[in-house]
Amino acid sequence: MIRFEPRGPSSVSRMLGISIAAAVAALVLAAIPMAFAGLSVFEAYSLMAKGAFGSLFAFTEMLTRATPLILTGLAAAVAFRAKLWNIGAEGQLYAGALAAVAVGTGVISAPPYLLIPMVIVAGALAGGLVMLGPTLLKTRLGVDEVVTTLLLNFIILLFVQMMLEGPMKDPMGMGWPQSEPILDEAALPKLMDRMRIHWGLVIALVSSLGVYFLLKRTVWGFEIRAVGENAAAARHAGIPVTATFIRVGLLSGALAGLAGVGEVAGLKGYLTADLSPGFGYSGIVVAMLAGLSPAGVVLAALFIASIFVGADSMSRATGVSNYLADLIVAMALLCVLVSGLFLRFKIRFVGSQANPEAAE
Repeated sequence: MIRFEPRGPSSVSRMLGISIAAAVAALVLAAIPMAFAGLSVFEAYSLMAKGAFGSLFAFTEMLTRATPLILTGLAAAVAFRAKLWNIGAEGQLYAGALAAVAVGTGVISAPPYLLIPMVIVAGALAGGLVMLGPTLLKTRLGVDEVVTTLLLNFIILLFVQMMLEGPMKDPMGMGWPQSEPILDEAALPKLMDRMRIHWGLVIALVSSLGVYFLLKRTVWGFEIRAVGENAAAARHAGIPVTATFIRVGLLSGALAGLAGVGEVAGLKGYLTADLSPGFGYSGIVVAMLAGLSPAGVVLAALFIASIFVGADSMSRATGVSNYLADLIVAMALLCVLVSGLFLRFKIRFVGSQANPEAAE
């Protein structure tokens, strides 16, 4: 007979080990379909590593891909810490991008040192306000935020498409559904010449440090952790649970909105309906792989980004679909969920014993 016994609080080293083991297990499991496809596993992973780290250009592309993943990973991590299940980072990313374009395409004329902060603040506010609705529905009416945040993704994407086909469509875009380009004064500067890496990465890293400090060194962080552990006990202890949920929702949405700002103001320069290949959903995998740790989010985002960028390179070299990256990311999430079982419980095998009364 198998019996599950709860473990005590897990150490940081144990959580780190679980995350590393999950990543390695995902790579091992992904080797099985590679082998069936007739591809050398060693060659495939070598090409993936070369595609992500083999040159300065490849490395900067990996960092560029990691930038929105860090922010959406932080958005999921800070919300999940309070057990506010934000599945809507994808929609919040698009809301942030839409607000950034609305402010940064000439509506306001200002020098870069004023316009860039205005674009950043507009994107963060838009993402936070999108998350505010589901948070209020949860706290006031008990509506499941998983459903509301998930469905809002589709609503916001349809709204973005409507705006790109209507009032925000670029008249010089030859009919393509895209916004007008961001002004040079509103664009995030590049970190390196002739590379796509931009200051959005700095914003993401500073955000990670800020979230870490918030959770570990402030009263608000203590309240977030307390509500996440037991909302009823936190309320009994005098912690404002509703206000904590609202603050967390605004912060989580703002972080996802910043990811959208980085993509339009730092990378692409204009908004299209295919701006994100699923950064909001991948951010959930990043957060889970990081054990909801802000520092771990950065490392997990780098891992996921290297998988995506490396798979693109490997696909071009071998002809194998780059959907292999999605397979590895999905397996990483499943491995994290399974390993979480071993993190929370001890598994004991107990031998069956005969009932003495039944024997008599």
